Amino acid sequence: MKKQDTFDTGRTTILCSGLILVLILLDQVAKHEALLHLKDHSSISLIPGVLELAYVENRGMAFGMLEGRQFLFGGMCVIFCIALIGVFVRIPKNRYYLPLLLTGAVLFGGAAGNFIDRLFRGYVVDFIYFSLIDFPVFNIADIYVVCGGIVLVLLVVFKYKDEDFEFLSSKIKDK
Repeated sequence: MKKQDTFDTGRTTILCSGLILVLILLDQVAKHEALLHLKDHSSISLIPGVLELAYVENRGMAFGMLEGRQFLFGGMCVIFCIALIGVFVRIPKNRYYLPLLLTGAVLFGGAAGNFIDRLFRGYVVDFIYFSLIDFPVFNIADIYVVCGGIVLVLLVVFKYKDEDFEFLSSKIKDK
């Protein structure tokens, strides 16, 4: 089953690249709208006492930790994206691994969305706030990373076996 249903590598690359570009575009458009409509304004209540739109400039990483270390975050993002590209190059392009490929694309899109903010603004634009539980303000790219991470864990725990990841230790020439 794993060796059957092989996809055209070019088509798989286009599918994953297209998904990444759409995710980044959605994230950046949402952040642009937040800058236009929320910066220097009061928060907007979508569901009173539950969900608000509130502009925050996050100069740290998750929940504002390690504020002011943009170079560190940029480096971590570049390393993370290079690792994802390395996995993409090595992973068999067949139906069995498609969920893993798509999950990697979602993770890449989220990491790239926040990297773009750090690179061009020096901070990440956050604007979604769950006031019900006083959860830290976050953005669309954060949703991609968290959901992609959860799906990745579920796939590794429930779908794939250790031997399904042998492609990670093989040399690219062997493929």
